[in-house]
Amino acid sequence: MLDKTETTILKLLEDDGRLSYAELGEKVGLSKSPCWSRVRELERQGVIRRYRAEIDAAAVGLDLHAFVQVTISSARHTDFEAAVNRHPSVLECFTTAGQADYLLHVLVRGIGELDDLLRSQISRLPGVQRLETTVCMKTIKHRGSVMACLR
Repeated sequence: MLDKTETTILKLLEDDGRLSYAELGEKVGLSKSPCWSRVRELERQGVIRRYRAEIDAAAVGLDLHAFVQVTISSARHTDFEAAVNRHPSVLECFTTAGQADYLLHVLVRGIGELDDLLRSQISRLPGVQRLETTVCMKTIKHRGSVMACLR
């Protein structure tokens, strides 16, 4: 379980991962060194996975998000998951309890590239039997806060 200080540290870092340990410590009531120790322990435990910049996909020419429901043959889950993890256009992959086995979030430049991705690549991943794709027209909310989900 996380204590109040750790929860506050995570909320602050999720909002701005570039805070210095001095700034972070000041906001949570710790000096720089104990704050650094708390963050390092959260990293060691895997609570903080990594730090990265959030890129505006449209600003780099990636305008089309799509969600692909994938049904696969039962014996190929391990191979499929390994292939998805290597595929650069798949942002996220989730197992599902619905009609499909997986839900993929893919990102491409446009509809032509999506067509090629689905026909030439995703459909040929190990065990794929069926695809059903939903194209995103407009993003209403982009990646909310994980820590805000805590109640």
